[in-house]
Amino acid sequence: MASDIPKVVPLTCHGHSRPVPHINFSSTVEDDQYYLISACKDNNPMLRDGITGDWIGTFLGHKGAVWQARLSTDANLAATAAADFSAKIWDTHTGECKHTLQHSHICRAVAFPIQPSPQVVATGGFEKKLRIFDLTRSGGSNSSSPTSATPNTDASPSAVTSYEIGPGVHGGTIKSIVWNQDYNILTTAAEDRKIRWWDLRSRHPVVEYSVEGTIGSCELNSLAVRPNDAGILTVAAGRSVYLFDGLSPGRLLKKIDFRYEVASAAVNNETSRLVTGSAEDTWARVYDVRTEEELEVQKGHHGPIWSVSFSPDGKLYGTGSEDGTIKLWKACREPYGLWR
Repeated sequence: MASDIPKVVPLTCHGHSRPVPHINFSSTVEDDQYYLISACKDNNPMLRDGITGDWIGTFLGHKGAVWQARLSTDANLAATAAADFSAKIWDTHTGECKHTLQHSHICRAVAFPIQPSPQVVATGGFEKKLRIFDLTRSGGSNSSSPTSATPNTDASPSAVTSYEIGPGVHGGTIKSIVWNQDYNILTTAAEDRKIRWWDLRSRHPVVEYSVEGTIGSCELNSLAVRPNDAGILTVAAGRSVYLFDGLSPGRLLKKIDFRYEVASAAVNNETSRLVTGSAEDTWARVYDVRTEEELEVQKGHHGPIWSVSFSPDGKLYGTGSEDGTIKLWKACREPYGLWR
């Protein structure tokens, strides 16, 4: 029973002053190191050591809430999507803003392809447009220091070439974008309650799947311990979590229903563990994916948990909350075997 589990004390990462809507781990890089980036409504995304939670730097330059933040697989680049009608690309070593990608409305989602030194980035948001930007073709740059007291306000945006995928298809704000292991396949989750898998070659959706409820999160969960695995696409929507095969677009592996609205979810296929955050309380709940039994209830946040993510080695998972903190929890390492 969940009540029989000893209390787990997480690492708490302070520094943000407003809600944290999204967190993202990099892949494992040199010496088994990995990093964590957090988006925040205080306008200032933060980079941290993914293992210890130690602060590395803050990217200053956005003038609106940052809704989503992602790291490239090698952790050399960061991408952020914000309410100031822009997405930004950052050098994580220097803190320099390499590109500012202007939009005509709030940018909610951003994604890199799963490769080192990515040369393109995908964005989406209130415009209901999925865009691909070519980062190799730009006519300028925008920079700010990750440790400076004030953002650089007089640099001009980059003139980066972009094109739109599937004009007019999305019926609502794009809330999340996932680049699949197959470079040619992108997944979007939108407020029209549809998950779409896109083929970059045809620029059309190859599969659409309608979910029952408002989409809270949509993430591809993959582990460094299984490098040839395409991962599991985990979607939190309404009172359910949908688990899709990361290799076969639209193939639903399992749907798990809950008694509460699920705001965020992440799965570890190595240990058959699912972690959820709710819009209705402040707890992280851990389940056995196979039996759907609730195993743990982790308490410590003081607001709803909007983002959950497993580290690439599966040893911990992070939670980002309305309370402005990030917590890193030790994950169960017992090898239960793959559930699918």
